Amino acid sequence: MTVAVETGTWQLDSAASTVGIKHKTMWGLVTVKGTFGAVSGQGEVRPDGSAVGTLTLAVASLDTKNAKRDTHLKGADFFDADNHPEITFAVRSAELRDGDKVHVIGQLTARGISRPQTFTARLTGADADALTLDAEFSVDRDHFGMGWNQLGMIRGLTTVSTTLRFTRTAA
Repeated sequence: MTVAVETGTWQLDSAASTVGIKHKTMWGLVTVKGTFGAVSGQGEVRPDGSAVGTLTLAVASLDTKNAKRDTHLKGADFFDADNHPEITFAVRSAELRDGDKVHVIGQLTARGISRPQTFTARLTGADADALTLDAEFSVDRDHFGMGWNQLGMIRGLTTVSTTLRFTRTAA
């Protein structure tokens, strides 16, 4: 079954959207999870059915339920929020394929460093006024200048999980 998504401009519903990260630390024994509380974005579905857009995360809104750890993550060893207050994902192309699968090609920027990022999202709901996308993909934090790793405690990739709800804006 292929779902048709209405052409036009779509705005992220921040209250109904989540962006979370998880990473194994302490030599793989502990999984740290966090969410970004301030997420914004918009997109455009073109007449050919492809989409483009931008998602922006406020680094200062990262919450792992541990104030000391959050301060460290927002500092120069990791996200460097003072110099790079936002993480952005610019969607260059998003195409609905194989039913509910959305092939996404974009550019992820963190700490002022941009890298290509490709993943498959899932369209979990769509009607004339709203659509919801779920995605999970991995990011190598070393590629963004976040190589801090005291005593080798932090290894592997960071998993990013999203549920993004967009509402159609008036023409």
